[in-house]
Amino acid sequence: MKKITILASMLFMLIGLSAFAQTNKIVGKWYTIDEEGRKKSLVNIYQAPNGTYEGVIEILLTGDPKRLCTQCTGADKNKPVVGLKFIKNMKADNDKLTGGTILDPLDGKIYSCSMSFDKKTGKLKVRGSLDGWGLLGRNQTWEPAAGVN
Repeated sequence: MKKITILASMLFMLIGLSAFAQTNKIVGKWYTIDEEGRKKSLVNIYQAPNGTYEGVIEILLTGDPKRLCTQCTGADKNKPVVGLKFIKNMKADNDKLTGGTILDPLDGKIYSCSMSFDKKTGKLKVRGSLDGWGLLGRNQTWEPAAGVN
C-alpha cells in the first residue's frame, strides 16, 4: 500500500512538472505574426515578481518604430508602443497561460487572452477574445525568436 502511495505521489509530481515545462516554454522572445504571415514585432514574455506573466513590445518591425499608442486609454494613452506592457496578469493554468489581458496598440482595445505552446510546431498559440470565455475573438500564431537576446 505504501508503495502505491509513493508511486502515485511521484506520478502527480511528474504531471505537474510537465505542465510547468510547457508554461516555461512560453517565457521568452517571440515574433508576432499578422494574418498575412508577416512579422510585426518582437515581444518578450516573462514572469513578473508577483508570479503572473507579462509581455512587453521590444521592437516594431513594421511602420513607425517611434509611434505612440494614441488609441490606448488610461495610463497607456500616448505611450511609445516600444516598451509597452501589452500582456498583463496572465496566470499558469496547467500547460497554458490564461486569465489575463492583451492590448492591441493599433486600436487601443483590451482583450481577454490565453496562450499555449504548440509542441508539434514550436510556436505560440495566442487567443484574444472579447468575452471572458474565448468564444468571440481571433487566434494568432507567434514564432520563436531564436538567438535574439
